[in-house]
Amino acid sequence: MGKKSKRGSGPRPGSNRAERIAERTARQAAAAAVPKRPFDGLAAECDLVAMRAFVASATARLALREEGPPEPELKSVVPDDDPGPSLQGKGVRNHVNVGTVLPGAVGAIVRDGKGAREGFAGLQIDPEPADIRAEFTAAVDWAAHATTDEAFPGGATDKTLDDLLDVGAALDITVHEDFSWWYAPGAKLDPAVQEMLSRAAETILPTTRLTPKSGVGAPWWVDAGDRAHLRWVRPEDEDQIMSALARLHAAGHLTLGEGSRFAGSFRTHGLLAPVFDLDIDKHADEWYDGLDQFDARLTEAIADTSELTAEQRRSRAGIRTRQVTLRI
Repeated sequence: MGKKSKRGSGPRPGSNRAERIAERTARQAAAAAVPKRPFDGLAAECDLVAMRAFVASATARLALREEGPPEPELKSVVPDDDPGPSLQGKGVRNHVNVGTVLPGAVGAIVRDGKGAREGFAGLQIDPEPADIRAEFTAAVDWAAHATTDEAFPGGATDKTLDDLLDVGAALDITVHEDFSWWYAPGAKLDPAVQEMLSRAAETILPTTRLTPKSGVGAPWWVDAGDRAHLRWVRPEDEDQIMSALARLHAAGHLTLGEGSRFAGSFRTHGLLAPVFDLDIDKHADEWYDGLDQFDARLTEAIADTSELTAEQRRSRAGIRTRQVTLRI
């Protein structure tokens, strides 16, 4: 009688192989549990995705549910480096902002600000967190209550993003030409830091956040040198967007007007962003007519639930070949 085959009997309990399989299974389960859209449910989802994926230097004040310090009185439209007197009472949280990237690509910092401490929760962080939403939630919670001499430890919080933020609030984004916002107003920086900031600023491309009449999504214009681009992060379902783009392409309407060319699309954080190459000689504000016309046509095409025609299906196949996935 031949020996009994051990094939298919599986790893022995307690063996190294069994432990490795168990660890891999646990990692796969954890990855499946991470939300595909880390900022889903927030009115600012598209802008947060843009700021994490491709905007270089930008900030916005977050609307927290917990009452915070009063905003400093604006006495002049001219920027002022004087932090002024503290308006932050004992036990009152900090102002909290979201920022594209922080020094060292950390998750959060707290610095002195005008009238109160200012916390910043970063979006472009290193190393990449397994759960972006959980890490961002912890950063916002920490930035709201830490002092300037503390360092963000990472980790988790028992609060949810919905507990911390007004989920219906949009972002009033400030696009910066440098990274001086990392430091407190009026801070005296040594020459080495100033040189670092100067080099970092040289990497920033001129960028503008456009606002369509519909208010849908987050269209961002950037001057890339030889040409400009418009990347429009959209909140709708990817399949809806792809079919709508196919309808527009087949009808000859996949354009922002003269001087524009549909370059493709990319998906990131569960959202799709159509991309257009633009005439570099036209300023960002000159694209509003084409932007709003395309938006209206796209909205109409999204609402069309009829079957795609053969020509539209060919258009969709061609558009898919120009789609990439950004893994941030």
